[in-house]
Amino acid sequence: MSGKKALRPWRARGSSLIGVTPRVLVVEDDPTVREITRRYLGDAGYAVDEAADGPAALRSARAAAPDAVVLDVMLPGLSGLEVCRALRELHPALPIVMLSALGEEGDRVAGLEFGADDYVTKPFSARELVLRVAAVLRRATPAAAAPVLTDDDLVVDPAARTARRGAEVLSLTGREFDLLAFLLANPGRAFNRAELLAEVWGWEFGDQSTVTVHVRRLREKIEPDPTHPRRIATVWGTGYRYDRAVPERVTA
Repeated sequence: MSGKKALRPWRARGSSLIGVTPRVLVVEDDPTVREITRRYLGDAGYAVDEAADGPAALRSARAAAPDAVVLDVMLPGLSGLEVCRALRELHPALPIVMLSALGEEGDRVAGLEFGADDYVTKPFSARELVLRVAAVLRRATPAAAAPVLTDDDLVVDPAARTARRGAEVLSLTGREFDLLAFLLANPGRAFNRAELLAEVWGWEFGDQSTVTVHVRRLREKIEPDPTHPRRIATVWGTGYRYDRAVPERVTA
């Protein structure tokens, strides 16, 4: 048996909404792509709502909150990035998978910066997209048996999928929550970006800048001073490590 410390389990497995058909909002201005996406998601057992532009997507999300969104970046009237940001304000933990023909790293990073959980570049496999949707929904499932994780004033409840720092309830995206819960469940251990992609995103390969962006966004929400992070440390040449707070010494 290896001497390496086992990773603490914390995230849910299985379907996202037991006994309920998850609703996926597909936002895509190309009717052919929208129809193919709708058909494959429907065949996979999801209920699908459709929108051809940004304003229609926001109206749909306000009328009935979806369980996940497939969102094209290039939309008429209101860009997908703007829609993503507006959806985050409406539903902070809503899983969002962005679709785009833009394959440059800067475009992917922009989508992640605006709060996307995943990013699929066109042309894409419809089956792969369905798997990505299933993955973000699965990770949004409350983990009933997972213990509450604490570090000083930081409290993360995987079962309720809530995080607090003191009295403040943190507004985290689904991936941000997953990353925080994983790191907090495995303190003191350095993970490289490939390991975090596998453990948190479930990807065997992918753009490692995804991890960098999410760490930066997470630090802005949990660190007293994000420019000098105390909790999520950068391990140069490796990746990142969660360092638990050192209790203050009480003097008489």
